[in-house]
Amino acid sequence: MGFSLPVTSGLVRTGAERAQLVRRTYSLVFVSVLVTVVGATYAMSNATVMEAVRIHPWLSMAAVFVPLLVAQGARKQFPLNIAMVLLFSFAMGVMVGPAVAIRGGTGLVTQAATITVGAFGILTLYAFVSRRDFSAWGSFFVVGLWVLIATSVLNMFFGNANSSVWLAGGTVLVFSGLLVFDTWRLRNVYGPEDYVVAALQIYLDLLNMFLAILRILGGGRRS
Repeated sequence: MGFSLPVTSGLVRTGAERAQLVRRTYSLVFVSVLVTVVGATYAMSNATVMEAVRIHPWLSMAAVFVPLLVAQGARKQFPLNIAMVLLFSFAMGVMVGPAVAIRGGTGLVTQAATITVGAFGILTLYAFVSRRDFSAWGSFFVVGLWVLIATSVLNMFFGNANSSVWLAGGTVLVFSGLLVFDTWRLRNVYGPEDYVVAALQIYLDLLNMFLAILRILGGGRRS
């Protein structure tokens, strides 16, 4: 579920503005992750919700995308923007809860979360410390993302567990690159009021990395 959201508010001009942008972004990412955990826990503890998500995938997708689109459109309208991001995060938790429950138990989920957090720390530090220009990474990894999506659709009909593991590995690679790119944009491109957009991008990078790592650890089992 990776994609780019528009940035419109202009470059940060001062160190204080940059520090505030980074603080707001990662605070929102952290809270969004917690809300996603709450949503997933709720779904996994409620058999009716699990079955509804399984039977009505399109309604589940709509429940996710509606608050996301509202959050994007209202990214400068506090507190509506924050409320929509958190609603989106909760809906994401509910939607991925059944997949998490099927692909691995508590041990695998903990392992996947630990690996994801470790990778996040390393990649974020690299993006902030490195003096490289990562602007070209965006188009490269977005193309890779679309290739993954197309391959995943084909794999739904013709694939097997082994190909699912390879696709999960490619997903980790693509979203690792997008995480570096989005972190670079946080440092060099995003404006003072773009913390909602920045947080959504980084959150989606993290979530997709976690789900792919969980699939690898689970041996490619399908939901």
